[in-house]
Amino acid sequence: MNFRMMKWEDLDEVMEIERASFTLPWKREAYENELLHNQYARYIVLEHEGHIAGYCGMWLVIDEAHITNVAISPSYRGKKLGDAIMRYALQFAYQHGAATATLEVRISNMVARNLYKKLGFLEGGIRKHYYQDNGEDAIVMWVKLR
Repeated sequence: MNFRMMKWEDLDEVMEIERASFTLPWKREAYENELLHNQYARYIVLEHEGHIAGYCGMWLVIDEAHITNVAISPSYRGKKLGDAIMRYALQFAYQHGAATATLEVRISNMVARNLYKKLGFLEGGIRKHYYQDNGEDAIVMWVKLR
């Protein structure tokens, strides 16, 4: 297992994981913009057995990390790789000056919510009708890193 920053060449594999993981996947252009133009964006990939098994994106703004997306390829799920990439991402954020991290998660996504709680995230609020595909609410979660 290897963690590294996402590269342009990773986008084909990342997009496969994105489409397999989300009902409203980000478009390739969104990732291209994040990699080329967003000075706050940091994207980490997890390589496993020579392939990208997952990724985690965040925006580092002043002393806060906003986790934008996390996904593990369906063929690698159930191997604790979500836990591994989140721990790595939170450590990365801390090392780059973040005092807190935040994210949104679907109310119905109990697997992710339980992982985030295990990592110390607390539920802090609700974003009503946050998800455009079905109008589902999001739970905002926070964790102190320092």
